[in-house]
Parts: sequence; C-alpha cells; structure tokens
Amino acid sequence: MNRYFKALSSIIFAMLIGIGCQQTDPATDEEITAITPVQVTAVADSSLSESIEVTAVSAYLEKSYVKANINGYVEASAALMGKQVSNGQLLFSLITKEAKAIGNSINQLDPELKFSGISKIKAAQSGLIVQVNHQKGDYVQDGEALATISNRNSLVFLLDLPYEFNQLINSNPNLTVELPDGQKLSGALAGTMPSVDSLAQTQRYIVKVNSTNAIPEGLIAKVKLVKASHPNAQVLPKSAVLANETEDQFWVMKMINDSTAVRVDVKKGIESHTLVEVLSPKFDKKDKIIKTGNYGIADTARVKILK
Repeated sequence: MNRYFKALSSIIFAMLIGIGCQQTDPATDEEITAITPVQVTAVADSSLSESIEVTAVSAYLEKSYVKANINGYVEASAALMGKQVSNGQLLFSLITKEAKAIGNSINQLDPELKFSGISKIKAAQSGLIVQVNHQKGDYVQDGEALATISNRNSLVFLLDLPYEFNQLINSNPNLTVELPDGQKLSGALAGTMPSVDSLAQTQRYIVKVNSTNAIPEGLIAKVKLVKASHPNAQVLPKSAVLANETEDQFWVMKMINDSTAVRVDVKKGIESHTLVEVLSPKFDKKDKIIKTGNYGIADTARVKILK
C-alpha cells in the first residue's frame, strides 16, 4: 500500500513540475494583422466623352449616262473603266450604217457636201467612268447607253443607324468618317431616307464628305457618334475603381492616414480606355486613392504605401 502511494505521489509531482515549466509564447496571444503594399493616386480633371461606332458605305449619288445620238457603229472609243474624265472630253465616235456602207463616195461626187456620217459623243460632266457598255465596232441604236460616269462631287457615305440611336444623329451635325487606311474625312449630315429596314430596324442617313482623293464606291468606313461629353470630369485610373460581380456597385479605397485605407462607395460616370469618371462623392485633390494593391482588401485595411 505504501509502495502504491509513493508511486502515485511521484506521478503527481512530475505533472506539477511539467506544468510549471511551460512558457507562454506572447506571439500566439496577439492577432497578426497583414500589411498590404499599395500604390496611390489622386483625382484629376479631364475631358471625357462616350460614343458609339457605326459603319458607313461610300456611294456616288449622281451618275450620268453617255448615250448614242444616232443609229450606227462605234468608230472609235476613248472610254476605259476607272478612267477620270473631264466635262466635254471626247469619249466615242459613231458612224451611221449608211455612211459606213457608202464610204466616201458622196464626197467624191460633190465635195461641197462634206458628208462624213460621223457623230462625236462627249462627256457631259467630270467624273469617273464606272461602266463601259460598248467597244469599237459595236452597232448601237439611238439613245442606247454607251458608258456610265459617276460624278466625283456626289461622293457620300450611306450610314445605316439603328433607330434607337436616331436622336444621336441630330446632336452630331459634324461627323468624322475614318477610312480603313486611317484617313479621316470631315463630313456633315446631308439627308435621310424616310423609311426603316423592317428586319434590321435601321434608318439610312446620307453623310456628305470633303475629299480630294478618288474614293471607290462600296468602301466601308467607321463613323463615331458622341453619346455624352463631359469637359471637366473628375477622373481616376481604371484600376482605382473596384466593382462587385454584377457591376452594379462601385467603390474606391481611400487613405485616411499613412497606414489605413477605408472603402468609399462611388457613382461611376463615363469610362474611357484608361480613365473612369467619378460623379460622386467629390474628392479633394490631396486625397490619396489606392490604384494598385486594392483588389480583395477589406474595409479599414492596414497598408503600406510604396514609393
């Protein structure tokens, strides 16, 4: 019995010594707070605009037809597809079938008649020959079209605009037409068609442009229509403005001292490739807004500003 009591006393004594020898690590009793390295920026004033981009197709509205004025054969032709011609330039020479059959016999009989049976056809306006219907040796009838000339001064771009944006065309009297090669032409609204495409629900507008270069018909260009423009917008870099998954709530992380950032809900306005307009609240130019390192940090977060 005494032996059993001594063994139990030894076990209890060893346990008490072990408990007394334990040391408390103070680091485990303190909450470790993460410090996020960030970069900051400030609000600035800038001019921002929001626009939509639509396509327009080049076309020549005025076309003249070079027509035969006699029944006969094409004796000579200077009309070539794609050739620029001026007003009054000779394009075709026609000879009547009678003159071609008789030849110069009548003039040999009576030189004073000066009969040739030749009719010269000239261009009625300057432009580009877009179609040639007859060549030398062809027989043509009076009034038949020999060639088609597009008036270079009638160049326009036909803009098919969705009807939901029809109010924008009135607020954009001066338009810029950008060609595929990067060339930009100044244009203005010259008219509209009084009908809407039943399938696409688009209305056609005529944009008159100023161009000294020859532009082919059917060329597709881009036209920007400004939806809104704010000349003195309060802007921040895109990376400074955060959003939720549904993108219906926006906020920024604002520094309240050198090491603490808080969440401030904002109302977003116009957005460009690199900037976002902040409609409200109005920030002071001295306020520091986090632009990098802000993703995923909580409200009232501890941060370290990187230089």
